[in-house]
Amino acid sequence: MKVKKLLHTRMRVSDLDETIRFYTTVLGLEVLERKISPRGSQLAFLKVPNSDELIELTSFPPSGPVRVQEDLVHLAFQVESLDETISSLTTQGVKITDGPTKSSSGSRFIFIDAPDGYEIELIERPAGVDIV
Repeated sequence: MKVKKLLHTRMRVSDLDETIRFYTTVLGLEVLERKISPRGSQLAFLKVPNSDELIELTSFPPSGPVRVQEDLVHLAFQVESLDETISSLTTQGVKITDGPTKSSSGSRFIFIDAPDGYEIELIERPAGVDIV
């Protein structure tokens, strides 16, 4: 058996509306669909520009609040200009939690936190570089 394609990554969140606002307003993702699962979870599927994979956000209040362990998981997004990204984040009041850092490949990156403490890495890659 061999998988064919990554379709989506699911992340449980405490406040679906707050998290959707973060991903759409701060990062520019698009909500494709919102629905209720058969067990009662609230679901939202977000589209990332230039990517086939989706992010599925789910909220199920009976499970209690979400507690994300530090440095356990993060999402990484490529940005065109890290300097413009930092300026936009500063204007929106979003705190940069680490960086900017330059890697040996010449990529530059920063980290910010999404609601519930999920880390988001924002990476500017030089032309022709496909890894951090």
